Amino acid sequence: MRKLLYIILPLLISCQIRDPKKNSIDNLAKQDSLTQTQVMVYDSVYDFGTIKEGDIVEFSFKFKNTGKYPLIITNTSASCGCTVPEKPEEPIQPGNDGEIKVKFNSSRREGNMNKHVVVTSNATFPQLLLKGTVEKQ
Repeated sequence: MRKLLYIILPLLISCQIRDPKKNSIDNLAKQDSLTQTQVMVYDSVYDFGTIKEGDIVEFSFKFKNTGKYPLIITNTSASCGCTVPEKPEEPIQPGNDGEIKVKFNSSRREGNMNKHVVVTSNATFPQLLLKGTVEKQ
């Protein structure tokens, strides 16, 4: 009986400690790669030309989910408070199009403008750029 205990006890302990399905780095990496998708942005640069100070520019950057998994955009941020991006709230399914709306307020802005929008998602998104010239009113 004692011999049997010496044989079974180490097996029970080692099975609990070394469960390969739980929290292994390899399994976490595999899960992460499974949620990655791909995106194609139709035009990552919008040149609004020349506008007068105080004008508001609105533009939608359009993109397509070209991957195999839903595209989930978790955050959008702009290089300046004068530029406000708006992300889609729902995941973009494979093959579907989406858009990121951007509003630029040129009040108290003058000269050449280059406003960058960074998109955080489960795909590699290029940086979006809104550019143009603001003339003093």
